[in-house]
Amino acid sequence: MKNSCFCCILAYGNFGATSMEKLTIDDYSFLERLNLSHVEAIFNAIDQNRKFLRKWLPFVDFTQKITDTERFVRSIIEKVSSNRDEVYVIWYKHEFAGLIGFKDIDRINDKIEIGYWLIEKMTGKGIATAAARKMVNLAFRNMDMNRIVIRCGVGNEKSSAIPRRLGFSLEGIERNGERHNHTYINLEVYSLLKQEWAETLF
Repeated sequence: MKNSCFCCILAYGNFGATSMEKLTIDDYSFLERLNLSHVEAIFNAIDQNRKFLRKWLPFVDFTQKITDTERFVRSIIEKVSSNRDEVYVIWYKHEFAGLIGFKDIDRINDKIEIGYWLIEKMTGKGIATAAARKMVNLAFRNMDMNRIVIRCGVGNEKSSAIPRRLGFSLEGIERNGERHNHTYINLEVYSLLKQEWAETLF
């Protein structure tokens, strides 16, 4: 997500469930629409997981103060546009786990991108996969999208395992797709079409 807090990161409007403030995933986890009350939790999560997160997330080095996180949150929630990024906090057992959201919403061509990140202790529990599945269903069922894309840094196996698990196809490599740590990294581009999703009966 070329958004400063997404890599691999919603729009208010009349899009069914996308207007909901909270989306239940399962008995242990739920998504909550991004708001200013989340600023401290997001900043603390980044600050306490810098070494883990900065390997793949360019925004980490630019997030040095809580005001940086507040600026990011305001850039999302105060933007007046039907195509603005839509971001949710992922909660697991009532603890902050990470962020997930839609970006690059294209309502003319009915396509959208999903991005996500988790703090280290929340990985390996199926949380990101379950959250991404929820977003996939939301995009196809409620927003009537036809195509979803997920981009992951080449070599980021934990991240790329998620679209593969959800039936996405690897389309190819976006060369030098993202600037990170004073260089450029290649991105794997995964996609899923609505017809393919319908056949899997998520």
